[in-house]
Amino acid sequence: MSGQGLLFVLALFFSLAAGLVGCIALMKRMLLAGDVISHLALPGLGLAFAFKVSPLVGGAATLFVGTFLVWQLQKKTGLAIEAAIGVIFAAALAIGAAITPSEDLAQSLFGQLERLSLPGFILGLAAVVFVILSIFLLKDQLSLSIFSTDLAAATGVRIARLDLYFLLLFSLTVLVGLRFMGALLASALIIMPSATARQLTNKLPHFFLLAVVASLVSVAAGFLLNAFVFKFSTAGPTIAVLSAVLFSFSLLAKAA
Repeated sequence: MSGQGLLFVLALFFSLAAGLVGCIALMKRMLLAGDVISHLALPGLGLAFAFKVSPLVGGAATLFVGTFLVWQLQKKTGLAIEAAIGVIFAAALAIGAAITPSEDLAQSLFGQLERLSLPGFILGLAAVVFVILSIFLLKDQLSLSIFSTDLAAATGVRIARLDLYFLLLFSLTVLVGLRFMGALLASALIIMPSATARQLTNKLPHFFLLAVVASLVSVAAGFLLNAFVFKFSTAGPTIAVLSAVLFSFSLLAKAA
């Protein structure tokens, strides 16, 4: 299978993880926070391009360091997660834009950082499977902490540690999406499909299922349109636009 084919398959698996993570993020009221987490990778991408190393290695470094700083800031200051991320976000975006070579800035922001090799595909797939399995293993604790932090703490759930686990899973999902969505749009498939599903159902199982389906449809249709119609663009913007269109349809369906 070609590098483009491997990227397409990985993107489909990524959409599954993004749909699940997005549902949890929506219930935890951190979708907007998630939008800026992906920007934490931008300084690392800029450094990687400058020093001629793999962009994903640099992006991973600053993404996970930034995520840990967000968690520490939230835990020690009591700031809401949106505020904690906002404190770090502005600096990360400014530094990343300043140090990223101009010829590489578009790739950093909108995806297609490099051709996908077989080892890269295997690592990406392993990361996606890890995220999906982790969400299923932690779903009871996450659900309990969402609906009642006091009850969760009383049953032995360590809320702060659970928040860190989820932020790291969120960041790992973003990292996989960086390759074809870029730092600017990597969180689009986490935010919009879950918001779309929320408009269509109030039942939790249906909520997760619809979010995954919306994410999967956006990715598959986005790659196909990019391959046969919008050949001048990368797949990331097309996928994001389709996600927004599905969200618009869900608003119309709810209003009908």
